[in-house]
Parts: sequence; structure tokens; C-alpha cells
Amino acid sequence: MSLKVIRGSSARETRQGGTGILIPPSIEKIISDSIAIEAEDAKEAGKLGFMARALIQATMPHSDPGDISSWQRVNGNFALFIQSGLRQGDKAPIPIGLPYGCIPRLLLAWISSEVVKKKERTLILGQTLSEFLSKLGLSRQGGKRGDVTRLKEQQIRLFSSSISYLYTSESTFQREFFNIADSIKLWWEPKKPEEIKWKSEIILSQRFFEETLNNSVPIDIRAIKLLKNSALALDIYCWLTYRMSYLKKPTTAPWEALRMQFGSDYADTKQGRYKFKMKFMTQLKKVLLVYNDARVATTETGILLKPSKTHVKVNYNN
Repeated sequence: MSLKVIRGSSARETRQGGTGILIPPSIEKIISDSIAIEAEDAKEAGKLGFMARALIQATMPHSDPGDISSWQRVNGNFALFIQSGLRQGDKAPIPIGLPYGCIPRLLLAWISSEVVKKKERTLILGQTLSEFLSKLGLSRQGGKRGDVTRLKEQQIRLFSSSISYLYTSESTFQREFFNIADSIKLWWEPKKPEEIKWKSEIILSQRFFEETLNNSVPIDIRAIKLLKNSALALDIYCWLTYRMSYLKKPTTAPWEALRMQFGSDYADTKQGRYKFKMKFMTQLKKVLLVYNDARVATTETGILLKPSKTHVKVNYNN
């Protein structure tokens, strides 16, 4: 069954086969904004971004993984590992926690884009918290679940983490280890996002800097901001953009491989596999509103990908 989505004007109601379909406001915004994306290329619009390829091949947790200090995602012969940083405890160090959800993905897209464009390890986040929130497309809302509070927590989790990836085959064993940052300086006051203090900055580790500079995938920042409310949608968009950049013939991504890559936190049961499949298809439909040229269909065995027009018209740097 092909995954076709309704395109059109900003009107709430469209017709498909004579049946009226009410479009939720969030989907309506994606439709209207995606039309603007199609009208002007990312580079021409000044919205060309990048994402580190290793973090597309396997991804971070979508939701809070709880009280664990390490995480893995597997994609065929490739595996990604994330280790939590530590903070002081009464008797022994305590894990800070693993980065999860949309905000670390927005941070990594911003970091990767800055690295590729400026080719510098030291990144200035901004003099004010409001300034940086705007860069990421986040609001200045405070409170327990507001973007201000979530950004502060996820920044500390992400920048304190250690990452490694492993590639194995019958003839190959390759393991790479790196911290994201060598130095982190966050001077912002969450209760006063407009307050100007010293410039907040991070100094990326040499290894992470080189990996990001040499192995990043072009993306459209406008698409990232449109899909920012779903970590899975962000992952699917980056993955689909990358796969279509080199796909030469129709290929099926099996459901089980997709679950391991994008949803290994879903139970390996009939019910868990079904929940993942439904969630993946729901978010894929949103991604296809943004990346309308992607030729994708669902099958009983997986997602069929057909060679398609790339979403970002630039040369990949590898």
C-alpha cells in the first residue's frame, strides 16, 4: 500500500475520492510550510543544515530510558553506544542520565551544521538563552515541561555523554570512541532567558569534530523545525534523506531491521512489533508531507524505497 498524503491549500478540509477529511492544525501547518520548502531550495533559502551520519545510521532514545547508564541501537553490522556522564553523589558518582527525545536531535543538527559551515571546534551558543532557543526553533516557555527546562537538562545529558560505534563483519572489526565535548560552559539563567551574561560555549572533542566534519549528511533545517515535535519523525526524515541520496534501485527495509534501528525500546513481541509498525507509519506520513518527492510504499515485509529526487540539492561530502 503506497503512503500517499494529501497536499493542498491551507483549507482545513480537502477531498479524496469524494470523502471529506478534516486535517488537524498541526498537519495543516506542515502542509502549508512544506509548500514553501518546495518553492525554494534549502541552500538558496539559507536553511542548509547537516547531521552527523553515525547518528542517522543508529539513533538515540526517543523517550526517557529510565535509570540506566548506557544505550545501544543496532543497524545491521553497525551499532551505536551512548554512555551517560557522571555527577557527584553522596558516596559515589551518579549517572546524569542519557539524552533522549527531540531536543538532543535539534542540538546535534545545529552542532553538525555549525561544524560543516565554520570548520571550528569552539561553538558559541549565544549570549542569551532566548537567542539559542530561537536558533533551535524552541519556545521560551518555562516550567517543568517547558522548552527552557528541557533544553537545560538535555544539553547537560548530551554534552556529558560518551559515544562509540562498532562495525563488524566476517572480515572487519572497527570501533570508534569519542566524547562530544572537551569543555562545556553554560552561563544562562533559565528563569531569566533574556539576561545577558558571558557567552555560553562548547569545545567539541577533536574526534567528534572530525567525525562530524567528514561524515555529515545535508538536511533542510526548515524540515527539521517542522518535524521537531516527534523524535521518530526527525530520525525518519534524516534517514530517508540519506538513503535517497545514494539509492540506485528499489530496496525494501525490513520491519524488524527498522525496529532495531528506530524502535528497539519496543518489546520484541507480536504486540510490541505491531505498535512500532503503527507508530513508524504515522510519523512516516508526516515526513512525506515535507519530503513529498520520496517514493515510498509499505509492504507486508517492510518499507519499499524507490530511487527518488534528493531532498537537499547539494553534493555530499563523502
